[in-house]
Amino acid sequence: MTKAVMSALIRPLVEPRLPDWVEPLWFMTKEQALEMAPEAEIGWFDLNEKEPMIEIAHAATGLKWLNSIYAGLDFLPLDVLHDRGVTVTNGVGINAITIAEYVVMLMLAHAKGYREVVRAQERKEWLLDSPGKRELSGERVLLLGLGAIGGLIKTRLEAFDMKVIPVRRSGGEGALRPGEWREKLGEFDWVVLAVPSTEETRHMIGAAELAAMRPNAVLVNIARGDVVKQDDLVEALKAKTIEAALLDVTDPEPLPEDHPLWELENAQITMHLSGRAQTKMFQRSADRFVENLELWHKGEAVEPQMDLQAGY
Repeated sequence: MTKAVMSALIRPLVEPRLPDWVEPLWFMTKEQALEMAPEAEIGWFDLNEKEPMIEIAHAATGLKWLNSIYAGLDFLPLDVLHDRGVTVTNGVGINAITIAEYVVMLMLAHAKGYREVVRAQERKEWLLDSPGKRELSGERVLLLGLGAIGGLIKTRLEAFDMKVIPVRRSGGEGALRPGEWREKLGEFDWVVLAVPSTEETRHMIGAAELAAMRPNAVLVNIARGDVVKQDDLVEALKAKTIEAALLDVTDPEPLPEDHPLWELENAQITMHLSGRAQTKMFQRSADRFVENLELWHKGEAVEPQMDLQAGY
């Protein structure tokens, strides 16, 4: 029997479908997970806080496969997991649809000034003109990150007749290579960040990049807060050297109540809700896990696997 230590939150979706070679051990608390972790060959250690997950990962000394609903697992001790030979599957793509839809919503809401429309309704004021007059059609988008989420963002924005230029290592087919996009920032109306958080992407948008953007440029970040130098962004927004920033993510999270971003009219903050704006996350993750169990038992590759050295 293969022991699998898993959160009881996923139990109703997984337990009836477990094969007979899996012995499940369900935990409700961090303490229970830590106690069970050394027995785990398969672990699904998701909790709401990062620190307990780090502790549990260290304690799971016999772990062979770690699964998670989260796409970003860069906070885990990836070097330890790599040295132990652990296979890690994450939640890449689980929330891709809703995050891509969220990007479209943010862009449309900004383009049409929808926040002002909502405020006018609350005041019971009948507006005689639209507070926003931008059209997405015909505008140019620089898309940094063409993974599961970025690919869906691209097709949805193209449906609005936007010209989307992605950045990818191989280049080709209208894409830019990683070393080419900075010199072309001034050609784009929108810059959308959908990259993983790595040493390579940390603070990839700072004062120089913001200064190179058009005055009407809008930065959209649904990646991670630390891919942007937040102090530099605040200064650019205050000086209005770019038009706006639409931020589903910040650094840190939650954003402190006294942070200047809250007060800036040209910043929209959506509290990292893009991936939560749906009801199918757990079902999709459970389905993927059960399918992967069959592959694991056959000795075949489970998906999607993290590159523990690259961090994503």
